[in-house]
Amino acid sequence: MLSAMIKKELLLVLRDRHALLALFVMPAIFILIMSVAMKNQFSTNELEFSLYINNIENSKLSQELISKIQEDKNILLVTDKENAQFLLEIPKDYSPNTTTALKLMVKDALKSNQIEIFKSLLSKHILNIKFGMFGELGELFEVKYNNNEAIPNSTQQSVPAWIVFGMFFIIIPMSTIYINERKQNTLSRLNSMNVSILSMTLSKSIPYLAINQIQVWIMLGVGIFLVPLFDTPALEINGSIGAIIAISLALSVSAIGVSSLIAVSASSSEQATTIGGILNILLGAIGGVMVPKYIMPESMQRIADFSPMSWGLDGFLDIFLKAADASMIIKDVAMLFTFGLIALIASMIILQQRINKGL
Repeated sequence: MLSAMIKKELLLVLRDRHALLALFVMPAIFILIMSVAMKNQFSTNELEFSLYINNIENSKLSQELISKIQEDKNILLVTDKENAQFLLEIPKDYSPNTTTALKLMVKDALKSNQIEIFKSLLSKHILNIKFGMFGELGELFEVKYNNNEAIPNSTQQSVPAWIVFGMFFIIIPMSTIYINERKQNTLSRLNSMNVSILSMTLSKSIPYLAINQIQVWIMLGVGIFLVPLFDTPALEINGSIGAIIAISLALSVSAIGVSSLIAVSASSSEQATTIGGILNILLGAIGGVMVPKYIMPESMQRIADFSPMSWGLDGFLDIFLKAADASMIIKDVAMLFTFGLIALIASMIILQQRINKGL
């Protein structure tokens, strides 16, 4: 009986083309769009600024300054104003002994921190010229990075984020089928045949467990093989495959639990779709799917820790960035399993009560 019920559930999902689009095509498109769109924002490469210089003074000093700027690998001198982010004018009478300031115009819509970085780069060369008699200033700081602080690139952030979001989208097909069966008295007939609530729940959970696992591996494939075709870093998986299986199974249990709870609580498929869609977006927004957690304020990061999507995302990021194995993400896996099981048990209790009342 259980195998027949699972087969029936799978057939119903596979016939629903809109559900398949939401489960497989939507997250794949989001991964592509967000990985490509944010690749510069997540880039860890050195900054490069384009600069056009209008050398009115044209003295030995100004030529020396231009020569120093040309040697800077962070500044690209261009000969066309239209292609420059900054315009620098070296005015008449500019010399080490005068207080005449250089004129700097910012052309592009740059952030204030980028402008400050450029001014710092330029200041070093100006100081080297003005105080050249004391020798080169050289690098003012020796900067070292904390190796434990792992920052993802755009693909490493987008792939797990939209995997997690896509997995929770089973709320819509699962609740729709559940409610249709309730209206058609399918659940009542199963109950009259002494099919237990546990069997009904398992028959609906197992197909979506399989669908979620297929989702995960297809989306990983998109990150590894498809995203690099758009001049964007490919997804690198540094952790163990076992850890990916563990976190994806736990996420799936969590998503199925929430979906079951909404399906048995809602009175109509429209209500379930609305509640499910809003809940999915809210969990994604506070869980770091829309905006990476590490750029959120500390107060928002504490709120994000309450979202199951955040637990799943943290687990995937640890696998991709810190080469985590299953033991290193056991906390995230345990929280997701516990959350999912509690939601499933609650949904079974509600379903039993509704069947006792004649649905």
